[in-house]
Amino acid sequence: MARYDNIYEIEPNLNGHGLKIGIVMSRFNVDVCEGLLGACRDELAKLGVADADVTLATIPGALEHALVLQKMAKSGKFDALIALGAVIRGDTYHFELVANESGSGITRVGLDTGVPIANGILTTDTDEQALARMAEKGADCAKVAVEIAKLLKSL
Repeated sequence: MARYDNIYEIEPNLNGHGLKIGIVMSRFNVDVCEGLLGACRDELAKLGVADADVTLATIPGALEHALVLQKMAKSGKFDALIALGAVIRGDTYHFELVANESGSGITRVGLDTGVPIANGILTTDTDEQALARMAEKGADCAKVAVEIAKLLKSL
């Protein structure tokens, strides 16, 4: 249903049937990351993405996301990518470095390659916050990946 008069509006499309999705998941904070992955996979299935059309690459930590996402994006095999991870604040500046650099790198890969990337790297102060957010964020990333892949195909 169009919300704006006199202009063509592209409606959101969450039909993931036939889409090829790549997921890059860090193993650091593995309990949270696996929670993100479970919610993401469940939502992808609800949206019609077949398990056979999902490829998972695991990496050590959040700083490795950009390079692996870049390689996957340049392969031409994927309609959308999803980054899953958790950066949880510690007592040092390392948190800011990892959070900022991983986010910047992921954004750059998407812009440079034109392949949409749903950023599901949680940045939280505590383990409890990450555990509380993982299911919603994992499912949200699935929806974002499908919607933006379909939108880009329609443009």
